[in-house]
Amino acid sequence: MAGESSDVVVTVLRVGGIAGVRRMWRVSPDASDQPEWVDLIDLCPWDDLPAIEAQSLPDRFVWSIHARTAQADRTAELGESALTGVWRDLVERVRDSGDPVRLRPRPGEIGPASPVA
Repeated sequence: MAGESSDVVVTVLRVGGIAGVRRMWRVSPDASDQPEWVDLIDLCPWDDLPAIEAQSLPDRFVWSIHARTAQADRTAELGESALTGVWRDLVERVRDSGDPVRLRPRPGEIGPASPVA
């Protein structure tokens, strides 16, 4: 669940799809849940990111993941086909446990850019 302040914050931004709509979720787990989140974050291969295939495959999602812990501040950008294994586990957990973040629509963006259900 989302807490008021946290040493651990994970944000997931999904961009793309047919309309190119952006969706964002953020979680700041309670202190008692933080070790479990840090373990999941540490399992992700942050230094071994695959190339993004979005340019060659239209209407695919690109996922931007930002994780801040007391030990590190990490960012990854993954194409839809690379969102597997522990990356998928992290994203699904943020989406299930976190709060949707309201985004302002960009000029020319089709569809709502806020909030996510």
